[in-house]
Amino acid sequence: MWVSTKAQYGLRALVEIGLRAPAAVPLQVVAEAQGISQHYLEQIAAQLRRSGFIRSVRGAKGGYKLGRPTDQIFALEVVEALEGSLAPVICVSDPESCWQTGSCSTEMLWKKVDLAMRGVLGSTSLKDLVEERRQIEQRRLVQLEPSPQPSPLQAGH
Repeated sequence: MWVSTKAQYGLRALVEIGLRAPAAVPLQVVAEAQGISQHYLEQIAAQLRRSGFIRSVRGAKGGYKLGRPTDQIFALEVVEALEGSLAPVICVSDPESCWQTGSCSTEMLWKKVDLAMRGVLGSTSLKDLVEERRQIEQRRLVQLEPSPQPSPLQAGH
């Protein structure tokens, strides 16, 4: 399964909006923060809105807000909403499509791959991804802090 930029950017946009919750976030802010084309992000946002992950807020302080709490949005449902089936091969999602279903030596392999992906994505909430982003930003801030300079007395030893 190859995850397209649509799913990647969709999740990143949700993280960006989740970081700024409960404020409404203009799409331009999300696009700039994530380095995503605003035009492409508008298309993705439309799908995210139709799926109920975000809602639009009009007015001077308008933008997008999450449609549900971060602990109730899971990566699996976002990726499926933007990508469709996650099955690595068609016979996993549609057994009738292959004449070898039930007698194929690789069938169980693909089913295991599908289950593993669904397990990871299905157990990862937007809350987890937002928290991970906060930790990354915290580590960056710590790295940017200047090292304490030795006092003149310590330097003279």
